Amino acid sequence: MLHALPVLAQRSSGGDGAPEPAFTVPDDFKLTRKPARSEEDPLSDQFGRRHTYLRISLVERCNLRCQYCMPADGLDWTPDPHLLTDDEIVRLARLFVQAGVTKIRLTGGEPLLRTGIEGIAAEIGALPGLQTLAITTNGLLLPKKIGGLQEAGISLLNISLDTLRANRFEEITRRPGLPLVHKAIDEAIRRGYDPVKINCVVMRGHNDDELVDFVRWTEHLPIEVRFIEFMPFDGNRWDDERLVPFAEMVQRIRAEVPLERLTDGPHETSRTFRVPGYRGTVGFIASMTEPFCEGCNRLRITADGNLKVCLFGASEVSLRDAMRSGASDAELLQVISRAVGRKHARHAGMHQLSEMPNRPMITIGG
Repeated sequence: MLHALPVLAQRSSGGDGAPEPAFTVPDDFKLTRKPARSEEDPLSDQFGRRHTYLRISLVERCNLRCQYCMPADGLDWTPDPHLLTDDEIVRLARLFVQAGVTKIRLTGGEPLLRTGIEGIAAEIGALPGLQTLAITTNGLLLPKKIGGLQEAGISLLNISLDTLRANRFEEITRRPGLPLVHKAIDEAIRRGYDPVKINCVVMRGHNDDELVDFVRWTEHLPIEVRFIEFMPFDGNRWDDERLVPFAEMVQRIRAEVPLERLTDGPHETSRTFRVPGYRGTVGFIASMTEPFCEGCNRLRITADGNLKVCLFGASEVSLRDAMRSGASDAELLQVISRAVGRKHARHAGMHQLSEMPNRPMITIGG
């Protein structure tokens, strides 16, 4: 059964009292099944979406305990023997690239906790046909590792940062470390990364009063601050009262600084804006209130080797077990093709998602 998109009723902006527009399903947001899927293209689904972007989680563990990501006391991590080995990661990356993936992002948990990450990145970065190798990190270990990662072929950096205030950083992440994150951002800029993308999960009553501060931070720096709507995952105590919708964020920012809309590609998750005259940009990832399922070209592999065709889907297929049972590359592609072929047109509405079982965000690479 295909899931419906979320529809939000009007709510007060909390500022001048004017109601915000309700969020409704766009008239043109329709995906129709294609007559047949080509067996020669295992990365295309039944709606004609071709998946050229793969996210690979290297570890589940993290050195932070962010409130929107996992419980304060952490999780029961998967034992190391059940995680993918370096060779298994590279084998899957090679297989997906040969099948048509052009962009791979290394994620976690915190991927820089993976022993030998530079070697893994170097092997993946050398794959013929791969155009982009990216990484998402909280930045704490990046100042020590960025040189090796750049040499290995990491061409895009996303650094998670939810506040510009030291005391609030510790409140949200339950750990210290803001100076290290700023050092990581400075070093990335010095090494020529442009833009350095800053991922900021916005939660009402926690950091939503810093929206304009983040926007003004882009004035002189080659950064793209990406505001992400608070999403429900097991263990993060999601509550729609803490969700700050995309439209509200834009409205509140425009009350203090101008924003002009930029053009985004068909598969972009972020709606991008710029303050006229600013060097950097601002993006909004509205997974809850204005999903981008129709243009989704992403697949995910968890650290324990499961393929997820949707971030919010409970269905997973173990590529690890298939490999360890002796599956050939051709047989692995059949497993992948069947999983991609079952992908839904869109994910469930946010309130349905909050009641559905799904792994904690940290274990599926966010």
